[in-house]
Amino acid sequence: MPVVVTGSIATDHLMTFPGRFTEQFVEGQMENVSLSFLVDDLIQHRGGAGANMAYGMALLGLAPVLVGSVGNDFADYDAWLTRHGVDTRDVRWSELKHTARFVCTTDAVNNQIASFYSGAMSEAGQIELAPVCDRVGAPDLVVIGPNDPTAMARHTQECRDRGYPFAADPSQQLAWADGDLIRDLVDGADLLFTNEYESALLMQKTGWDAAEILGRVSTWVTTRAAQGVLVRQRDADPIEVIAVPETKPVEPTGGGDALRAGFIAGRTWGLSLERATQLGSAVATEAVEVVGTQEYELRREPFLERFADAFGADAAAEVAAHLP
Repeated sequence: MPVVVTGSIATDHLMTFPGRFTEQFVEGQMENVSLSFLVDDLIQHRGGAGANMAYGMALLGLAPVLVGSVGNDFADYDAWLTRHGVDTRDVRWSELKHTARFVCTTDAVNNQIASFYSGAMSEAGQIELAPVCDRVGAPDLVVIGPNDPTAMARHTQECRDRGYPFAADPSQQLAWADGDLIRDLVDGADLLFTNEYESALLMQKTGWDAAEILGRVSTWVTTRAAQGVLVRQRDADPIEVIAVPETKPVEPTGGGDALRAGFIAGRTWGLSLERATQLGSAVATEAVEVVGTQEYELRREPFLERFADAFGADAAAEVAAHLP
């Protein structure tokens, strides 16, 4: 049965300014800012949480079904995803808006000025999951990643109504969402993904403590950067998994999406929670060692060798039985 991945699909436009933004500010004139920065380069990357997760799952052989809304400028990106094994037939193409874009300029000391254009993503709430599942079959899991808020709420409720198991991954949308929306997105999830900061924000906004959250979700996966991953279930001992050591860290963006892809692939294969979390940790490290959220590869033998170094030969052999 397929994994259906809903979430943002976007392109990232990244620029570098060789100076410091703060040197351009004029004291006493901050209410009349009008600045232009001459940048050194412009790099465009494929991105969006939904597309990133689907890409990672496809590398692991899952043939995920991507669901989201894009513009008529999506053709090249569509070809890329399809070539890598992502089923994009249920991606909705807007007639009026461009694919979502993240535009960011970073200065010499890593200060950033960025804008996000939601574009066609704002129409994702028009997508119904039932026709998707009629085409591909009842899903093993529906991942509800960060997306247009209306779409996230609609997909969550449809999963409840139709009995589709779902993973709640509100991610960066937690920052602006109110407690009512967050409670609605989380309640009843088979999986909940957060990082440490998002865990605290979720509890603050919902008024739930950790025990109450674990009473409402089956499994809660929390990423903790260099401290690894914490997996919790009600009435079970927590599982802690190390972060696979980096050899050439480059760019942390997309690491969380890659971890989710690995974890979900592992559970789809029937691996234990611990082994699936180890797989997620290993995929995440591969992702952060390159620039771009969909530029990493999973070369079988080097990946398994690295996995064995981190988690042992027996663990690697178990993963090897499923790895393409």
